[in-house]
Amino acid sequence: MNKTKETFVIGFALFSLFFGAGNLILPPLLGFKAGTDWFLVSIGFALSGVVLPILAIWAHARLQGTMYDFAKKVSPSFSLLYCLVVYLISVSLPAPRTASVTHEMAIEPFLGTHSLLTSSVYFTLVLIFALNRSKVLDILGKALTPMIIGILLLIIGIGFYMNTGDMRLSTFDVPLISGLLEGYQTFDAIGGVVVGGVIIISLQLKGQYSFQEKKKLIARAGILAGAGLLIMYTGLILTGAFYSTVFPEDISRTELLSEISLASLGNYGTAFLSILVALACFTTAVGIITGTADFVKSLSGNSQRAYTATAIAACILGVIMGQMDVHYIIDIALPALMFIYPVTIVLILLNITPAAYASSFVFKSVTLTALLFSIPHFISSIGYAEHMQPIETFLPLGTYHLGWLIPAIAMFIISNFTLRLRK
Repeated sequence: MNKTKETFVIGFALFSLFFGAGNLILPPLLGFKAGTDWFLVSIGFALSGVVLPILAIWAHARLQGTMYDFAKKVSPSFSLLYCLVVYLISVSLPAPRTASVTHEMAIEPFLGTHSLLTSSVYFTLVLIFALNRSKVLDILGKALTPMIIGILLLIIGIGFYMNTGDMRLSTFDVPLISGLLEGYQTFDAIGGVVVGGVIIISLQLKGQYSFQEKKKLIARAGILAGAGLLIMYTGLILTGAFYSTVFPEDISRTELLSEISLASLGNYGTAFLSILVALACFTTAVGIITGTADFVKSLSGNSQRAYTATAIAACILGVIMGQMDVHYIIDIALPALMFIYPVTIVLILLNITPAAYASSFVFKSVTLTALLFSIPHFISSIGYAEHMQPIETFLPLGTYHLGWLIPAIAMFIISNFTLRLRK
């Protein structure tokens, strides 16, 4: 396979690994609420939902190891703990959410079956894909992603053509920050760290590229996937804004997407949307389960039994958690995101920083600072907002749940300055 074709296959595979349940249901409601401020929320959403995950892919291209290498400069113990937490969150929340969304939007409207049957069949198919590890990249890149992109463009394109032209005023006080925080719910920054490892191992299984060739290939594929995500997110947000005066203000995420599909594609809308939801969710679940199993396999001396056992266990957990309502899963995911996202963002940025400015000392000090200053937001998100309000108000950007950002930047500057003084 020539390199251009391989770049497109990997880029398409990356797109499908990123584009899952949250990526589909979050942007339209964000645009619906933003109305005239759709462009600002698009920028915020793109920062956390496009830029960060693609930077994570670039970091993987530089490291070409596993997710363990992302935090290794902090300490081996911290890196192991970080990986375990990320993979546990991934298989407990975003992976089951894909099954829940598939049931609510693609299965229940047609068949009316119980969610247990849906999630059981769904994760059985995910397991089959995960166990056929060597074929994952080609199947996703060549077969499933073109179908996802085609249906998405159809819904967005017709939605644009049929729009009323009226938009409501934004319900957000700071649209840019609202878009940024909503982008957290896509799990894409974490996804970039997880699925980047899947891409690395998939290329290693092919065994036909040098380190530099893989680096260029992954970086180009990352740009291609990022461009696709940006186009789709902006299109879905703008489509939601176009319909902001059409539907009730209290409409849910899944209801809005269903109504937009029905309005744009008529009676065929539900069928097309069902296919889109099922494909988008399924490819993300495959990526999460495969990435988790790859990691456990690397910890256990490259044991195939460990890989299989992990994939089975993760799919069973998916069946159990997949019984929950989509919006409930989104709500319970927030505390986990407030805790793990700041550290993940810092690690991504440090791993793409030139080595001269990203020593082990810098990694340790900046990561610890981000972790420390994210604690108030985590405590606030589990029901103690009133107790944390004075601290969040005191911290720069604390009222926007970004109180860790300025301290982390300051620590990066201070730690590098300290090292220069020592030298």
